[in-house]
Amino acid sequence: MIIEIKVPSPGESITQVLLSRWLVKDGDFVETDAEIAEIDSDKATLSLSAEADGVIKLIAAEGDTVDVGSIVCSIDTSSVKEKVITEEKPKKETVKTEKIAVKEGVKDISTDSVVHISPLARKVMEENNITEKEVVDKFKSKRITRNEILEITNKGYESTETISRQAEKKKMTPLRLKLAERLVAVKNETAMLTTFNEINMSKVMEIKKKYNDKFKLKYGVSVGFMSFFTKAVTEALMLYPSVNSMIAGDELITFKYADVGIAVSAPKGLVVPVIRNAESMSIAEIELKIKELATKARDNKITLDEMTGGTFTITNGGVFGSMMSTPILNPPQSAILGMHNIIDRPIALNGQVVIQPMMYVALSYDHRVIDGRESVSFLVKVKELIENPYQMLIHDIDPVKTLLGI
Repeated sequence: MIIEIKVPSPGESITQVLLSRWLVKDGDFVETDAEIAEIDSDKATLSLSAEADGVIKLIAAEGDTVDVGSIVCSIDTSSVKEKVITEEKPKKETVKTEKIAVKEGVKDISTDSVVHISPLARKVMEENNITEKEVVDKFKSKRITRNEILEITNKGYESTETISRQAEKKKMTPLRLKLAERLVAVKNETAMLTTFNEINMSKVMEIKKKYNDKFKLKYGVSVGFMSFFTKAVTEALMLYPSVNSMIAGDELITFKYADVGIAVSAPKGLVVPVIRNAESMSIAEIELKIKELATKARDNKITLDEMTGGTFTITNGGVFGSMMSTPILNPPQSAILGMHNIIDRPIALNGQVVIQPMMYVALSYDHRVIDGRESVSFLVKVKELIENPYQMLIHDIDPVKTLLGI
């Protein structure tokens, strides 16, 4: 029986996808539900799975743009899997013969050729105590010059042989093309501005150091900075609802909940999975959800539903070493928070100069929706909540344990 494998629909309005990579070869035996190919759409990378056991026949080629619903391969279920055991014959050991030094050069018995060393090269060898065997072992060329000897001494040299003029061309994926289109649209269609501030991370770092072991023992994950910022953002969004708004046609929609998108670097590019109703979640729940979504994104298992929507986005360039940047809006949202690297810097604290772990933060926002006063006030509130995490909960005997859920 021949089963035809068709391209599934990745989502509404998507009619074509890119067959980016086959995970099997033509004629391979595949098992039911085994992943056989990766498909790129303008929203996500999806995997294609085998629908039955059998021998696969590839119809479409890697790099082809195919219509949704078209046949890309077939599986012959009547074929029998054959196991072929290949025994490698033991290879005969080859005995390397020593190279015999002669006055003019060094003769390599295995290749039956002579490697010539120039007089100037020999002089550099003597100055640096380099033997002929070292030279011949490193270089296979028939003529050894001063440049090769200098390479061994790590003194360097100028050589046109190491200069490359090669270039590589490859087709952009639908995901990258769509991302490029959206980014240009953001710059052209919004009145984007950015406001900056700095946050003293010492309190959060103290909490991590003191409670991380207990937190990890209970939940199986470490306490991360992203969960604190997500919690702080949800609190600030309730105080400044315009930051949690977006334009739809001639209407302004203000959300009473916080669906926070977390930008994650995936193999195919940046994706933004969404934490639904983050305002109702604890630090522990947020941390577990971030780990779940980030793992799916990096394994190309993230679904379109998990990336759809979102009322606000957080991106962390600090994990790559960024000290300050201007994050770009994630349309149709009106604001995005950029986190950055934590660096020990001198600051004035209680009238004295002290060294503290500081982070620059940036809020990019659409000025058509959010006024300057609201954007600055929102960012200042996030700063206050991170610098004093106890404000993120009601008074308790041990507020930090309540905050972490331990």
